Formats: sequence, structure tokens, C-alpha cells
Amino acid sequence: RRPYMFNTITIPSGLEGFTNTNTKKAPTVTDRMILIIDGKIREREDDRVCPKCGCKMHVHDTYDVHLSHIPFGRTLSAVRFEKRRYICPECHATSMQGVPFQAGGHRITAPLYSYARDLLELGLTNKNVSELTGLCKNTVKDIDKERLLEKYTVDGKHLKKPERQAKYLGVDEFLLHKGHEYATIIIDLETGHVLWLAHGKKKLALYDFIEFVGEEWMAGVEAVACDMNSDYQEVFEDKCPYIQVVFDYFHIRRNFNDKVVSEVRKDEQKRLVSEGKEDEARMLKKTKYILTSNRQTLKEKDEKSKKDRKADLSEKIFNGGKQKEIKGGNMERYEALLKENELLFLTDIVKEKLSHAYTLDDECEMAQEIADIMDICNGTQNEHFMWFAELLDKHFEGIIAHGTYRISSGKVEGTNNLIKTVRRRAFGYRDNDYFFLKIMDESRRQYVRNPKSHKLYD
Repeated sequence: RRPYMFNTITIPSGLEGFTNTNTKKAPTVTDRMILIIDGKIREREDDRVCPKCGCKMHVHDTYDVHLSHIPFGRTLSAVRFEKRRYICPECHATSMQGVPFQAGGHRITAPLYSYARDLLELGLTNKNVSELTGLCKNTVKDIDKERLLEKYTVDGKHLKKPERQAKYLGVDEFLLHKGHEYATIIIDLETGHVLWLAHGKKKLALYDFIEFVGEEWMAGVEAVACDMNSDYQEVFEDKCPYIQVVFDYFHIRRNFNDKVVSEVRKDEQKRLVSEGKEDEARMLKKTKYILTSNRQTLKEKDEKSKKDRKADLSEKIFNGGKQKEIKGGNMERYEALLKENELLFLTDIVKEKLSHAYTLDDECEMAQEIADIMDICNGTQNEHFMWFAELLDKHFEGIIAHGTYRISSGKVEGTNNLIKTVRRRAFGYRDNDYFFLKIMDESRRQYVRNPKSHKLYD
């Protein structure tokens, strides 16, 4: 017996103007079965009318057409029929018979085209859709790009303007490709929707966005959260001086940890070694995490270290043995380091005051707190502390604005992680326009669960 049999069955194709005569079942090169639905297409009156002179045309020749169709579970399907070509006896013009159920620009049926679009709209990857429908990955990509262009552009050439008026914006850059090639992203902080993507991280990207949305739309924006990129601040001060730039806690604290705490620790370690105090210098080794963390984090780590962190021995399948033991005594070691070094003690004071400043909802109180921090830094006469005081002074207005506009660029950083996920799922993108459209689409496919109603809201 042959490994497979051709079964003659009748399956309705569901295609308008197509009559099924018989269906054959056969394997594909990927070992998936395919149903080949043979049939005929209904001839329309307009098919025989000459498009040039209006005379009645005759059938010149025919040829077989093969269109992929909606799969039946894991079984693929395709329709096969004869398509006529007509010729005019008067002007000798030719035309092809119309196929009403064929998707334009693709050798697939319109229902399969809609099915693939629906799967892509639900968030399935191109690879998953290709496996489910049996379509080539390039065809799936073309379908997806057509969907995105229709959804987010006008005539496939220009982006549609934002649907709603944004009150707060977030601006940041992300790595587009290796080799220091960056792109600028602008999002609506209230919805998380990506509003703008542009190559580069310079002023031109923001100027183009302002020109794109218009001055009337920008007049409705109250504040924008961004890092301490001077280009961003200069653009808003130039074009939209009424918009308040806000610098969030994360970037200020990161600058303090990297440029002050870490550098002070290195300097103190070198000083102790030069003075022959090897034991004291050794105490500063591997203390960067402890010195850059806040007290609450260290206390939580110490509490976790007291709990039993051993793996459950009842898990026989995935039991990987004992988990890595969390070391305790972080607060004791931290207090000891601060007691031995005056500059490190001052870093602790600055961290606590900076953290407290960003909890204040009054701009005047926050300004006083930041001014106290600047006085402490300048009073040390240490180059690293004085650099941080100068940083606070240059960005003073944007820092204390957090007391009025309680916004941060945290959602922008989350969008940057989303971008990495989009790129990773597709193993990279060569088409930047398609990549940017996918980012915009993914930013609008974020759901928030309401714990009271247990429903999903887009």
C-alpha cells in the first residue's frame, strides 16, 4: 500500500463564485497534509466586455491557478481552478478573468488574508502565523506591514497624528543597531502609546515631532519627562517654552552613584593603600553594591538571608539543588564603612536627602532640600561632590519641577524594554519602517487588569 491515499471528498470552500468539484488530500514537503480543492469559478458578464471598445470578447486560452486557502486545523488547504484569458475580435485587446475571492497582490484567498491579519492583530509572531497558515514568512511580513500601514499611516506614506491630546510626554533614545546607531522615541505617559520614532538622538528628531503634531497640539502638553540630555531641553525651551521639562529621580540617583559614590570609594581605597593601611583598604573591596544601595534595600536583603532559601526536595523533576545563599550582614557592614570614612558617610546623607526630596509634592520644599544637598556637596571640597552640586545647579528647575508634576521617565524605560522584546522575538529587523510600526502597535497592545471587576481594559 502507498504511504498515503488520495481521498475524493467534498468540502465547501466558502468562496463566493467558486464551485467545488472534488477535493484531494496529499502531503507537503513539510510532512503536513494539504487539501487541494478543485473547482470552477463563475464567469461574470463584465469579464467578456472589452475594456477598450466595449465589444464582446472570446476565450483565448486558459491556465491553472493555485491559491492558498484557510487551513483546517493542522491540515492546509488550497483551491485550484482554470482562469480564462479573453481577446477582443475587433481591437485584439486582451484581459484576464476576475477572481473575486483572491487577495490583491498575493496568491492567496481573501479569507486566508483576513485570517492571517487577525492572528497578527492578536499579537502572534510572524513565525507563528507562518506555521499556522502555511504561508511563506515573507508573505506574512507583507501582510503585517500592509495592516500596520493601514492602521497608523495615511496612504502608506505619512504617520497619522495622535488620536488624543497628551498631557505629559516622555522622551528617550534607544539603541537601534550596533555601531552606536540610535533612535529617538516619544510616548504619551498616561497611555504608554508610542507617538513618534525617528532616527538619531539629536535635536532634529524633536523638531520634526513638534512640526508633525503642530503648535496647537503641543499647547495642550504641560510637562515632559526625559533624562538630562541638553539637546532635548534646548528644543523645548526654544519651540515650546511653556512646557516644563522634568528630570526624574532615577537619572539623578544613577549619576550620583556612578560619578560620586563609586569614584569616592576608589579614591579612598587608593589613599588607604598609599598610607599602608592594607586591612582598611581591603574592607572597601566589593562594596560598590552596598554603598550604592539605599538602607531599605539592604534591610530587605538581610531579612531574606534569614529565611530558609533551600530548594523544595519534593520537586524531583526540576530540582536544581540548593539555591545560591543570600549573604546577610549588609547593614552592619554598611554602618561600619560609614563609621570609618567621613566622605562615605556624607554620600549616605546625600542619598537619604535626595530620596526624601523626590517624595515632596511642594516645589518650594523640594527646592530647599536640593539646595541643602548642594551646600553639603560644596562643603566637602571634593571634586566628585562638587561636580554633582554643579549638575544639580544646571538642572535645578527641571529637578524641583517634580514637586509639581509627579511624572518620571520610568514608563519610557519600560517601553525600551518592550522594544528589546519586539526585536528579540523576531531575531532582529532589517526594515526599520516595519520595526517602528511594530513598536507602535505593541505599545497599544498593553492590557491592565482591574482587580475589582476582573476584566481586561485596553
